[in-house]
Amino acid sequence: MGDDLGAAGLRFEREGAIGWCYIDRPSARNAFTPAMYYGLKRAVHLVNSDPDLAALVITGTGDVFAPGGDLGGRAEPGDNLPDGIGNDVIPFLTIRDSRAPVISAVNGICQAGGLLVAMMSDIAVASDRATFRVPELLRGIPDATFAATLPAHVGVAVARDLMLSGRRFDAAEAQRLGVISRVVPHDELRSAALQAAREILQTAPEARAHVKRMLNERYGVIDYQTMFGALATSPEPREGMRAFMEKRDPSWIPTDLPS
Repeated sequence: MGDDLGAAGLRFEREGAIGWCYIDRPSARNAFTPAMYYGLKRAVHLVNSDPDLAALVITGTGDVFAPGGDLGGRAEPGDNLPDGIGNDVIPFLTIRDSRAPVISAVNGICQAGGLLVAMMSDIAVASDRATFRVPELLRGIPDATFAATLPAHVGVAVARDLMLSGRRFDAAEAQRLGVISRVVPHDELRSAALQAAREILQTAPEARAHVKRMLNERYGVIDYQTMFGALATSPEPREGMRAFMEKRDPSWIPTDLPS
């Protein structure tokens, strides 16, 4: 497919040895379609297989990095997925395990699957305007990737706070907690992402791969069986997604909560 990532909401551009993957679906505020998720995997495979490329930078457009998956289930003309791909669209472990460095340049709103993209990158550089959220439980989704990986970044107590509350937090707090590692003024984001890529590429590839493997062993076991089982059988994800689309509270919220 060359540089075509098979997703209308993604663009791939080259800048010397750096590949740039732009999340660019303004009509849906950069929400991921399944083809976009799989396109991120294609971008990682591209920089790992093309001898002219050495690193990948993932960034968004406008004031949004990525808010996660499109809860409306919409797709775009030009989306291209392999037949029977199923749950293999998920790109997070592919990003985490990439031999070529992956940098996330978080330009704005970063939630759900978008936040996992940033967390699984080797370095996440965030604009000081960026905001973050782990909203899956608000939609009835028991997200296995966050449950396994977020505690390694922030500790169990903070992981509980962020996952169970679904609250928003800004770039300064995200850096302080360890969700992401670097925050820069918004206008310096592009140059800071390139600087991070240059720094990683100074390190020896074989040794770097060993260190990445050892670091990744700090994460817990990802229980996708429970997550996908709930998505297939539980009424909660369907109610959560309907409530989101209908702009109402889900039915599980008590009606007599004190204000």
